[in-house]
Amino acid sequence: MSARKPKVTVLGGGSWGTAVASIAARNTEVLQWLRDPDIAEAINTKHENPRYLPGMTLTRSLRATADLDQAVAAADVIVAAVPSQHLRGVLESVGEHVRPWIPVVSLVKGLEQGTSKRMTEIINEVLPGHPAGVLSGPNIAKEVVAGYAAAATIAMPDLTTATMLQGLFHVPWYRVYTSEDVLGVEIAGALKNPLAIAVGFGDGLGAGDNTRAMVITRALHELTRLGVAMGGRPETFTGLAGMGDLIATCTSPLSRNRTVGYELGRGKTLDDIIAGMNQVAEGVKSAGVVVSLARAHGVDTPIFDEVDAVINHGKSVESTYRGLLREAPGHEVHGEGW
Repeated sequence: MSARKPKVTVLGGGSWGTAVASIAARNTEVLQWLRDPDIAEAINTKHENPRYLPGMTLTRSLRATADLDQAVAAADVIVAAVPSQHLRGVLESVGEHVRPWIPVVSLVKGLEQGTSKRMTEIINEVLPGHPAGVLSGPNIAKEVVAGYAAAATIAMPDLTTATMLQGLFHVPWYRVYTSEDVLGVEIAGALKNPLAIAVGFGDGLGAGDNTRAMVITRALHELTRLGVAMGGRPETFTGLAGMGDLIATCTSPLSRNRTVGYELGRGKTLDDIIAGMNQVAEGVKSAGVVVSLARAHGVDTPIFDEVDAVINHGKSVESTYRGLLREAPGHEVHGEGW
């Protein structure tokens, strides 16, 4: 007789949380929590998330609920897919209903404002004793749900847990690799978002393909320097969670963060751009947090600095690009600056 498969609860009803819930539902029993009961009903009856993935059919066995306590009560694995600034509050509200010691996997690519904490640090604080990890990679939700080939890395504090969870999310077109570098995988996912805004700046200004390639390459260098200074493994930043996710986020027209930069480059205001989006672009919130982390770790981050200057301090996109180009280039590998 085969062992019972773990029951998975996904907290969050956005596009990526829904996509992961739909994937996992092909392997095991999955319950998704959403704030909106109408969307939960649509998932249960029409197998569709009409707000975030309209017209896309989800796995028929996926179930959804708007009752948060019910969602976590029977879970063997919790997947956190709520925006970074709301994760702490959601976890605090359900702490007493979560079964002891079960793993919690974050899908959130952001940092908490005010504390600069990663999502697994928040999980460890609010739910001590629960193994906390992250699933991250170059994943556009619509493409994954449509069955386009993609891959990601699941990182947990120990390889045994990562391998167990790997089987819950792996399907033929969605390849899941394992890692123990929780910090590296997680920080790569958070850092790439402001960098995608920087690439969007150039696209909005019509800067061209050469400029895009230059910015992405130097952005990876900057991301790696800061990530390693924070304790991540260098090889993580050349993998799926680092270079892979950076490329996808910086080049896809479906990328929310690139879209923010692109529209800013075309002259729109940040308030108007955010008002026209129905999901969070995490790079807007994390730009200032990343600059603070860089200062705390003594790492020079000119691209991050310029994104923060535009997002939070009113600097123009045009002057940002002119300022970067005025900087003298140093050694490509060992140089500190842009």
